Formats: sequence, C-alpha cells, structure tokens
Amino acid sequence: MALAHTPQSVRGALTTLLEFDARLGRLVSASTEPMLGQMRLAWWRDALGMAVSDRPRGDPVLDSLGELWSGRESGLVALIDGWERMLEEPPLPREAAMEFAEGRAQALADLATLAQLDERVAENVRAAGRLWAVADAASRIEDENERKTLLSLGADLPRPARLPSPLRGVAILGALADRALKAGGAPLLAGRGAALVALRAGLLGR
Repeated sequence: MALAHTPQSVRGALTTLLEFDARLGRLVSASTEPMLGQMRLAWWRDALGMAVSDRPRGDPVLDSLGELWSGRESGLVALIDGWERMLEEPPLPREAAMEFAEGRAQALADLATLAQLDERVAENVRAAGRLWAVADAASRIEDENERKTLLSLGADLPRPARLPSPLRGVAILGALADRALKAGGAPLLAGRGAALVALRAGLLGR
C-alpha cells in the first residue's frame, strides 16, 4: 500500500529498503543466541562498508542496495544497529526500543535526500519512521510488559507534519502506525478503518 503511493523516482529505493529491513527482522527473529545474531548483522555491516564493486555478488537485496543506496550507507548501518538492539536479553529496555526506532527512522530519512528534499522534510520522515518502528514491533511482540514499554514510547513520540508527494508512502506508514498505537498495539492493517487511513495519508500526506 505504501509503495503504491510512492512515485517511481523513489519507489525502487523504498522497496529495497523495506526488503532489507524485512531481511534483518527475519535474521534477528531466527537468532536463538544474541552472539549469533550479532555475527550475522556484522556480515551486513561489513558488506556495506566495502566499495560497491568489492561486495559479494548474487544476493538480490545487497545487489539492489549497491545500485540504489550507494553513498547512503550510513542510514543502512543505523538500521542494522537498531535491529541489533532487539537482540538484547528480555525484557526489552526502553532505551533499546528507542534506538531501534531511531535506526529505522534514519534509514527512511535518506529517502528525503534521494528525492532532493530538505532537512525539515527529513525530520518529519524520521518522525513517521519512529512511529512505524514502534507500532510494528508492538504488534508482533508477545511479552505484554515489552508491549507496554513500546506503547508508552509510542505515546511520547512526536507526530510528523504533512509529507510531500514523493514521500506519501512514508506518510501512510506513519498514519497507520499512529492508529495502531492508539488501538493498543494492533496490527497496522487491522480493521476496516485502516484502508481509509492509508488512503487519506496517500492523498494528503498525513
């Protein structure tokens, strides 16, 4: 839904970022030992630290990052660092949850520079990204105390202002996240009202 409201000029970069984020999420979820998860995340961090021409070839996500995100690896590394905080021993500390949100937000904010938009817009993208990160985690986490930590954090986060047309997909993520947090950590697309919220954000940017 977010991609459908994202123009072609930015859609490829957002698609690749979401695919990378999903890959990191699966990696963290499948890690039974924090150290093993950290080692797998380190592989991605090291790969992104190489020149694009020196990176391993054949992984579609890594190849696409090299094509569409070259020169913006700092945001991708921030995303990795954020996911690494989710490997901490439970219960999830509020600080770790915040750093996870900041990592996702920073990676998304680079879409503003890709669209040649200014820092004011980038900060609103970060605000939407933090909401998305916290709401998405709250909807998936099983421990009720950790869910309460995430919901409390989400309630304290600033809400983004209207986002311009190239970033309406991010506006949809932020709007759905805000709705999900207010619903106590429900899935972002739960209920009939989700489609209306997404449509409004896609049209109006918030």
